[in-house]
Amino acid sequence: MYDGGKILFGILIFLAFVTFPFYNDIGKANVKPEPKIDTPEIQKLPQKKCVEPKAFMKAEHMKLLNEWRDSAVRDGNRVYVASDGKRYIISLQNTCMRCHSNKKEFCDKCHNYAEVNPYCWDCHIAPKEAKIAPKEAKNEY
Repeated sequence: MYDGGKILFGILIFLAFVTFPFYNDIGKANVKPEPKIDTPEIQKLPQKKCVEPKAFMKAEHMKLLNEWRDSAVRDGNRVYVASDGKRYIISLQNTCMRCHSNKKEFCDKCHNYAEVNPYCWDCHIAPKEAKIAPKEAKNEY
């Protein structure tokens, strides 16, 4: 029982190490990234509008992409009818990435902030950042 001071000191050192990540981050906040949507293709559009409204796409884009994948790959359906009635070809690379060609500024910033690793590029070819999508690729069906 003569080692009580050493034990107490050891417990305090242990608690300091365990709680360090918490008190080290006090007052520091990560700035929420805003995706850059200033690609040349988006600037050409008369209405800066995605296949669904902005709020829906921010919250549900991964669910939509999963539904697109299942619809195209499993069911053979390659046409998506948006909530406004417009029809789009179901294609990550030819529909989505045609406008959102700046993957590093658009996709990666938010995914890194949220610490998610989407598996889109396991099957799809990641777009080249300097390359602009061809004009002849039509978005609407």
